Amino acid sequence: MPAAKSAMPAAKSATPATKSAGTAAKSATPATKSAGTAAKKKTGSQPWLHQQGREIQRFGSIRQFPVALAAEARSYSCERLNQVLADTQILYALYKKHHWLMRGPTFYQLHLLLDKHAAEQLELIDALAERVQTMGGIAVGDPRHVAELTRVPRPPDGAEEVPAMLSRLLEAHEMILTEAHDAADRVADMGDDGTNDLLVSQVIRTGELQAWFLAEHLVDTPLVRTEDTIKEVGKPRGQ
Repeated sequence: MPAAKSAMPAAKSATPATKSAGTAAKSATPATKSAGTAAKKKTGSQPWLHQQGREIQRFGSIRQFPVALAAEARSYSCERLNQVLADTQILYALYKKHHWLMRGPTFYQLHLLLDKHAAEQLELIDALAERVQTMGGIAVGDPRHVAELTRVPRPPDGAEEVPAMLSRLLEAHEMILTEAHDAADRVADMGDDGTNDLLVSQVIRTGELQAWFLAEHLVDTPLVRTEDTIKEVGKPRGQ
């Protein structure tokens, strides 16, 4: 019995140590919680970078939208729109290139005019792309893809003479206008009035106006004296 009694105080004396260990464990809990909370907060505000995914709609396919147009008509419209879109993106890039590289006595006015035309073409690009998406298609957007689709010839990498720059822009305009006129007629026959309206009221009318402004800069006309005045001045006296 005395031995058993002596063991009891030892067990009791061990209890405070156990309690202190438990207290220490409990005191560690808030730190663990705060660390977990901090980790969650960091994860919640940290962007998920370097993600990759599968292609969810291939180029050339269309989705079904309730727009009261047959799938065949929408698919055809997207094909024609993407051709105009690709060429228009190249025309926009040509405008910016020639805007930057302009030089000579007409620099100021052409520098500003080409930039104005570029801004108008950029609006057309957005309108064309959104029309493709409205029809359930995929708008061509990657410049490398655009380069594969466009029919506009590639210019030299360097600077050309000003008349050559303007002529190149006019040729691109004519290509797009030819495509847009034909596409507008065809999509109208298939019942796509919206695409027809976009091509006629925006693409064609904008392109025609810009072509006029450019072409007038290629008219070789005297700036100060008429041709007749020059001839009269050059005649010997008495004639």
